[in-house]
Amino acid sequence: MNGLDTSVQEVKALIAGLKPRPGIKVVICPPATLVARVAKEAGAAVGIGGQDCHPKVSGAFTGDISAEMLKDAGATWTIVGHSERRQYHHESDELIASKAEAGWRAGLGVMICIGETEAERVAGKHEAVISHQLAHSVPADAAAHIVAIAYEPIWAIGTGRTPTNDDIAAMHRHIRAELVKRFGEAGKKIEILYGGSVNPKNAKEILAQPEVGGALVGGASLKAVDFLTIINAAP
Repeated sequence: MNGLDTSVQEVKALIAGLKPRPGIKVVICPPATLVARVAKEAGAAVGIGGQDCHPKVSGAFTGDISAEMLKDAGATWTIVGHSERRQYHHESDELIASKAEAGWRAGLGVMICIGETEAERVAGKHEAVISHQLAHSVPADAAAHIVAIAYEPIWAIGTGRTPTNDDIAAMHRHIRAELVKRFGEAGKKIEILYGGSVNPKNAKEILAQPEVGGALVGGASLKAVDFLTIINAAP
């Protein structure tokens, strides 16, 4: 819940500073109030995404936004299942899966977020928790669509704390193994992003870890100069 009209200037600065590189994709997910404006500014330079979407196309769901509405506003992606939606809005794995299907129905790419709490990690349940979320939040036909899995350890979001590089690599290997077990060869091609206090100082090391295919950036994306540093850190 960040961003007013003045934030569009940061988008302009980001686009002006971008240096196109093969294989590097940049997506901005502003609040819904800015999706249309940011989409017009971005053009083809970056993708634009929503931060959430409703499973239904339309209806009496005051305050909600459908994937079709996001598409109509110029979005090409949407995030579903972010830990803050799971925590504060009590979203279930099954609801998140239905939102992912809605995104694909509208022709959007979908980033599906998964992640464990600190208590679950301390208890040694983190891999089991992630396996369960992958099994129930990721629809059976996911590999047939544009999809990315975003791993975000909940205890590292906005706290300035990050897992060790070994911890990140281990979890991403686990996620990859689960995807391959479920989707076969197609599971090897699904992008896995890391999210959780990614910043200009740690981005290069994180993005260099095995199976880390990108970053889901939170607070550090609010300033163009910081976000550009992270983008340029991609190998």
